[in-house]
Amino acid sequence: MVSSRPLPVDPLAEAKRQWLAHGWTEAADGMTVVTSVMRAQQLLLARVDAALKPFGLSFARYEVLRLLGFSRAGRLPLSSVVARLQVHPTTVTSTAERLVRDGLIVREPHPHDGRAAMLALTDAGRDLVDRATAALNADVFADPGLSRADAAELVAIVARMRKAAGDFADPRPQPEPL
Repeated sequence: MVSSRPLPVDPLAEAKRQWLAHGWTEAADGMTVVTSVMRAQQLLLARVDAALKPFGLSFARYEVLRLLGFSRAGRLPLSSVVARLQVHPTTVTSTAERLVRDGLIVREPHPHDGRAAMLALTDAGRDLVDRATAALNADVFADPGLSRADAAELVAIVARMRKAAGDFADPRPQPEPL
């Protein structure tokens, strides 16, 4: 939650001071990194939630709709949605069930695998996700609260952390287009 007034002292700096005072010097920087990133996530999520609220969407529901909207045919196998969003299959299944209930996507049989399901965007889902994306772009993404240089540096730092954690691998080199 964002307070109505800035606090007179940075609570994360105070937490680091306490860590150091208690002799946890080796962990103090890591604690500060983790809690700083978690607080930044809370602040950004509050802005995202406010932008999506008029559309009746959570960020999880938005992500599924946007991913389907980016696909060539507006449909993807459920397993592809799970892999690309990097969330547990149960989470995507639950989110998809709510989107189906609301008429924003439909579940279709997979054309080649009888055990798999396809998720497909409906016209209502496409309209909603396009309007929600316009709101997110205007209210959050165009100005995330950092300069372009700081934003690029932050993304690079977090990408290195994610890569080191095994979140992704460098893509294979692609030939130059003809």
